[in-house]
Amino acid sequence: MKKLFVRKSLSSIFEEVENNHHGLKKNLNAWHLTLLGVGGVIGAGIFVITGTAAALHAGPSLVISFILSAIGCALAGLCYAEFASMIPIAGSAYTYGYATMGEFIAWIIGWDLILEYLFGSATVAVGWSGYVVSFLKDVGLPLPEIISQSPFTFDAQGWHHTGALINFPAVFIVGLMTTLLVVGIKESARFNNVIVLIKVAVILLFIGFGVSHIKMEHWTPFIPQNTGTWGHFGWSGILTGAGVIFFAYIGFDAVSTTSQEAKNPKRDMPIGILASLGVCTVLYICVSLVLTGIVDYHNLNVPAPIALAIDTAGPALMWLRPFVKIGAIAGLSSVVLVLLLGQSRVFYSMAHDGLLWKSFAKTHPKFKTPHITTIVTGSFAALFAGLFPIGLLGELVSIGTLLAFVIVCIGIIILRKTEPDVPRSFKTPLVPVVPILGALVCLLQMASLPKDTWIRLIAWMLIGFTIYFTYGRKHSKIRKAAALREKE
Repeated sequence: MKKLFVRKSLSSIFEEVENNHHGLKKNLNAWHLTLLGVGGVIGAGIFVITGTAAALHAGPSLVISFILSAIGCALAGLCYAEFASMIPIAGSAYTYGYATMGEFIAWIIGWDLILEYLFGSATVAVGWSGYVVSFLKDVGLPLPEIISQSPFTFDAQGWHHTGALINFPAVFIVGLMTTLLVVGIKESARFNNVIVLIKVAVILLFIGFGVSHIKMEHWTPFIPQNTGTWGHFGWSGILTGAGVIFFAYIGFDAVSTTSQEAKNPKRDMPIGILASLGVCTVLYICVSLVLTGIVDYHNLNVPAPIALAIDTAGPALMWLRPFVKIGAIAGLSSVVLVLLLGQSRVFYSMAHDGLLWKSFAKTHPKFKTPHITTIVTGSFAALFAGLFPIGLLGELVSIGTLLAFVIVCIGIIILRKTEPDVPRSFKTPLVPVVPILGALVCLLQMASLPKDTWIRLIAWMLIGFTIYFTYGRKHSKIRKAAALREKE
């Protein structure tokens, strides 16, 4: 049992960084990292999930859900920032868990991050498809539903076939972003920088011009009365809404997966994580207020809620409609990019430690990117995006993200006890209060998610345990090194 929790020493991690055993190029500065964070966060949450969360769970009080989620993210973000500044290596929470709580917990986090990034990129790709189909229809180029819808849908009655064959646009965007990531991290970052500026500009236009169209009656009552069912309005609806739209915040943690490719990770990683989180929180709060102020929340359960708000405002805002759709298409593209980036780096780090197959730890001879893990990740993401609906995928992402955040928060408390003298260029304030609060807020949001989501998480983790005990445990480099030391 003790061997399950063998830790990866910080000295070995620092040696890997010093000797660049991972072979990744250092191309990213604080500006790149901040924009990667914003690129990962501003996407499906703001362009898609805000509408469904308001219509089904929170109503106008969705803004409170965003604030609760932001508090959880901020507390977890402070813990991420300390880890990223002292353990500057690819792998994010997986690597942090390996250094603090041991291999088995690290595997749980790594497998959980795969759930977050893999299904996250698929979810966003489905949202991208919705906006592309709508935009093409506006310009007179409608796509047949048979190749632009998910073949399966899921509701309270179970699974249903929609009659479609595949969501081709969703598959296409995953394939395009995967190709870009194989070519290089620097090129990917440049693409992301341009896209982020476009989508933030569009969001600011919507907020600025939409404020004058707010109707106060749409905010009354601000917290709709609970229907008698947990999670359907009232304060339980706010909590459930916070858990559902937590998906909107994934992306800032993907910044930490690029530590090995940052020029000065000890300084730039905390800046990238916290700055991107702060910018996105302000934008989310403003958009949710304007959105529910323009449109009655009952009508927001649509794939493109911001476009609906513009239509509702009438001719005065109709000029903004194509810009919003272009901004959404561009914005969702960068989210797919960032999530695929994070997924491939976690896969890569786990393979480098021997917990996954050796081929996953290879880098491209020319581009110096983990091309095999990137292609594998893109292939599975494309499969899920092409077949499944956005709601089902999004809930899985939220619970996976929350679990990773809980473990990161606990890890900071442990590391302060076990490694108190290791230099930290950034320190989480008020330890252990901040980490404990961060873990509790995230656990509360997890508890508010539907039971079916928990069942799917358990099924996913069982698959992970099977891989670990049949392959990872036997091929772990740390275990092999420990066994050699025992023989000596």
